Amino acid sequence: MPVMEPDLDRATLRSWAQLVDGGPFSSLCWGERIAFDNPESLTLLGALAAWTDRVRLVTTVVIPQLHDPVMLAKQLATGDMLCGGRLTVGIGVGGRHEDYRAVGVDPATQTMRQMAERVAVMKRVWAGEKVTESTLPVGPPPVQPGGPELHVGTLGPKTVRSAAAWADGLAGITMDLAVDKQGELFDVARDAWQQAGKGKPHLATSFWFAIGDGDAPRAQVHRHLLRYMNWIPAEFVDALAPTTGFAGTADDLREVLQRFADIGTDEVHLIPTSQDIDQVRRVAEVIDDFS
Repeated sequence: MPVMEPDLDRATLRSWAQLVDGGPFSSLCWGERIAFDNPESLTLLGALAAWTDRVRLVTTVVIPQLHDPVMLAKQLATGDMLCGGRLTVGIGVGGRHEDYRAVGVDPATQTMRQMAERVAVMKRVWAGEKVTESTLPVGPPPVQPGGPELHVGTLGPKTVRSAAAWADGLAGITMDLAVDKQGELFDVARDAWQQAGKGKPHLATSFWFAIGDGDAPRAQVHRHLLRYMNWIPAEFVDALAPTTGFAGTADDLREVLQRFADIGTDEVHLIPTSQDIDQVRRVAEVIDDFS
């Protein structure tokens, strides 16, 4: 979803959701920010549950430390009910202290340990346990027994290993399409899940994209990054932009997706850099080859 683009409205968001749902895509994803003008993630979850019928809905990522864990568990269980059990919850610690401060949360809680503690509470709620002195446990129960799948958003092997105890997979990101580096992280995950006595983890990565001809796609990525990375001096963003994300033709994207498929990637989540819905149509033509 193009949630980090300016001037969004209901019609744009609904059109994107319905086009993705009707196409060859496996999931519909969106991220969370607080100190930004994007739609609130969990409110949007309710709308996306109503606007779609087929694709999985994937938060990439929600930051548990920005929410009360019991209320977050209730909200996500409600979302899982509304979408008929199609919810996957990508979670991470986030990268902006300003988001923590915006909701009165100490940035010192921006750790994997703090996140894991909140996940443990959420899992208890989804299991139907009483986590307070209330007469009844917090509900509704999620459609998926035990709650939605949890994917950890991370770039590093240490985080992957620590999350193996509670996560079902990875919701990764690659800035520069470094397939070899991503493959190494996937190997760490496979090994960590095996050591934890669990099955194969779901392996997903993501990157910013712009599809088209000539210089226009790279310029589109650059504009998006300047706006989205507004906490970084513009000259640093200017230096990052030429090599960040994907910018190229349909054939170029097909080649990149094949490289990720070759290392065992289960899903690639493409992060929009424009709200132009034609970008979705052009990607759909490409990924028909991978359906």
